[in-house]
Amino acid sequence: MKQPELSPYMMARKPSGIRLGQIKFLERKNPPILVNGSIGNVMRPMHPAMQRRLFDLGGVNSPFHNGIVPYVPTTGTDECREAFLHILRSQGFDTTGLDVLVTDGASMAMEIIMLGVCGGAGEEERPLLMFNPSYTNYDAVGLRIGRKTVTVDRELNENGEFELPSVETVEQRIIDTKPGALLIIPYDNPTGQLFSKETLIEYTKLCVKHNLWIISDEAYRELAYEKGKETSSIWALTDKDVPGIEGRRISLETASKVWNACGLRIGAIITDNKLCYEKSVAEYTANLSANTLGQYIFGALAHESHAELHNWYEQQRDYYRKMIFELYEGFKEVEPDFIVSRPEASIYFVIDVRKVAKPGFDGVEFASWCAEHGAVSLDDGKEYTLLMAPLNGFYSGKKVKIIQAERNCAYPSVKIQTYCAWHLNYYLNYSELTKHNDRRSIILI
Repeated sequence: MKQPELSPYMMARKPSGIRLGQIKFLERKNPPILVNGSIGNVMRPMHPAMQRRLFDLGGVNSPFHNGIVPYVPTTGTDECREAFLHILRSQGFDTTGLDVLVTDGASMAMEIIMLGVCGGAGEEERPLLMFNPSYTNYDAVGLRIGRKTVTVDRELNENGEFELPSVETVEQRIIDTKPGALLIIPYDNPTGQLFSKETLIEYTKLCVKHNLWIISDEAYRELAYEKGKETSSIWALTDKDVPGIEGRRISLETASKVWNACGLRIGAIITDNKLCYEKSVAEYTANLSANTLGQYIFGALAHESHAELHNWYEQQRDYYRKMIFELYEGFKEVEPDFIVSRPEASIYFVIDVRKVAKPGFDGVEFASWCAEHGAVSLDDGKEYTLLMAPLNGFYSGKKVKIIQAERNCAYPSVKIQTYCAWHLNYYLNYSELTKHNDRRSIILI
């Protein structure tokens, strides 16, 4: 019997690069122990105040003690919205005139805001301008809703530094592509680069000059590792810094990274533009409301002191700083020819294998090979494999072969270096998969 057809869009859809390895690994029989570095799935306890609410969901003082979990207002609960603003105030920012729409994760916030600032579905007008490489979900969401993205490139030099494009280069790209908004990720995913306040000022001046929205993805705000650095944020900029910037600022927020609550699926749009806020709420009424339980748990942060929140930020930075620099130094020691990007922020960095990869190396195939076939025995007598996400999706519009893994792993960092180096060397020397066209790869760890 003939089967009904799926749409061309669905038939062409491939798994996200940050999930591809996991899908392939689950198909293995008798798999080795998995070290999963393929997605920023933070596996650490939430903030203690959030934990207390989680553990007491059925308690007599919980609003859910009677077993009822209702819809809440589309805008989000007052407490959850206040939690997002309270966090900003704890970081030294003025929240006067800011509005908050709580969403089901930052990915939904991306979707809503792209619907608001970009041209119509399937149109070329008013695309979203991003820096290549950029977080893969913006391309994926744009494809889903028919909104176009365009990019301006930055390059990783042999000293491990990402070179940001000049203001003149960005302005020319604005003139050529006529975007509706510029996206900046100050604590960058996927490169681990930190955008300073001075850098933000230079780029946002272009937004005022060319009448663009400025969207700042602030999922990793506070996770910068050079001590004494000023918190970088779109909310650090006012009309005193960039005349005309107020009224065009939008930030995307999440409970996932700094607060270790990926599975709550709580995000937010914060803006100082009343019309943007009202129309975003109108669009989000189709979703009814964000996760009620997640909002309640995250809302606990609204009652924590600024001092306690700062203590949490420092704990998070200390945890990741130690891990990051152990990995950074360890990779350079294990494979001196790797070009390792200097870790500055977020929970990622890049390894460029241009000096060691043979002609034909393909990062997508390498990541798939690790998931499907990779296995290395260590001193404990057990076999392990390492999952990495092919980072080609992070390069919008370019066929660059790259791999991503994230730095939140419970295994000693030296093992990660050993896994990566062993798998890469075996793959390069013995795998038939390397006999293709010459495509050097960048690997992000």
